[in-house]
Amino acid sequence: MKTLLLTGSSGFLGSIVTPFLKNIYLVDTLDIYDASLYSVNLAEQVPELKKRYDIVLHAAGKAHSVPKADNEKQSFYDVNYHGTKNFCAGLEKYGRPHSLIFISTVAVYGCEKGEDITEDHPLNASTPYGKSKIQAEQFLSEWCERNNVLLTVLRPSLLAGRNPPGNLGAMINGITSGRYVSIAGGKARKSIGMAEDIGRLIPYCENKSGIFNLCDDHNPSFRELEKLISSQLNKRLPPGIPMWTAKGLAKIGDLIGSSAINAEKLSKITKSLTFSNKKIKETLGFSPSDVLSNFSIR
Repeated sequence: MKTLLLTGSSGFLGSIVTPFLKNIYLVDTLDIYDASLYSVNLAEQVPELKKRYDIVLHAAGKAHSVPKADNEKQSFYDVNYHGTKNFCAGLEKYGRPHSLIFISTVAVYGCEKGEDITEDHPLNASTPYGKSKIQAEQFLSEWCERNNVLLTVLRPSLLAGRNPPGNLGAMINGITSGRYVSIAGGKARKSIGMAEDIGRLIPYCENKSGIFNLCDDHNPSFRELEKLISSQLNKRLPPGIPMWTAKGLAKIGDLIGSSAINAEKLSKITKSLTFSNKKIKETLGFSPSDVLSNFSIR
């Protein structure tokens, strides 16, 4: 069996893909926690690896938080960019892999709305998260070319899986507590992919390089997600409010500095943002899982 090194193994994504990977590869893990073979803080250390790996899945990274202070903004660059540089320095010491697969994000495009955005879209990220991922992508492109390593960059959309973090987790928590309301009929659509698909994808990426968006074909609406989550929780469908009411609440939120609802958040949840998965299907021959059919929240 081929050997694979997974970074970020204790995170949301890492914990989901590990069982899939262990069915196909001899898997070692690298994480900040002691449970991994390599317990390393990549933001501060170059890892001392024990052997060369055929494949590397670099999933370690910082996400799912909104930085407020300068040190919080810097931490994205420390983990996502400098951590990637340190990781590659460790690979150089023991032996470069045949293939490196990097988990990036659709946030690199910097889009708040749009439909069927492709991999050719300019990288216009304005957030520390998106910018730090762009820097990591650019570094890896140069490093892999210089070291004759095949590079696959996966740019997932919002990922679904058990106990998800981020906006999907916030929706689940809101419906669970009864504090969630649907805005303007929940018509806006968002690209989502199953986290487990990344585990399934790795064999498709071993001997090919490229940059690929990852999401399902359906791009569910907010209302479809609300119905799915409510059904699994045995809760009533969340009540809805019209757009004019939401705008009024958002103005109040801006005045008092509320993070629950403000103009920026209202804009995001009422505008569709979808990405094209045509390239990953045609180039890699991979069929993404349908989120509404496969997403189990617990």
